[in-house]
Amino acid sequence: MSSRTSRTTLTERGMQIAERRIPGLAAKAGHEAYWTTLRHTGAVTVKTASGQVVERKRDGSFTVIKDLPVGKRVKPGTILKRVK
Repeated sequence: MSSRTSRTTLTERGMQIAERRIPGLAAKAGHEAYWTTLRHTGAVTVKTASGQVVERKRDGSFTVIKDLPVGKRVKPGTILKRVK
């Protein structure tokens, strides 16, 4: 580290404020990746809320690639164990 670089100490409150921004930053990054891929390749593959994997094209059309099986709902905080 050079002598010009100063380090600032992050307080607990400052860290909590920064951590609250993470979900929004992640969502923004996901949307930007989606649109960048669509712009460069003309199509992007996504999973829809209706349980399908589709390829969306720039003109708004889409092609269903696969229907996914219905998932199992799990309550938040549930501890899952792998069956051997």
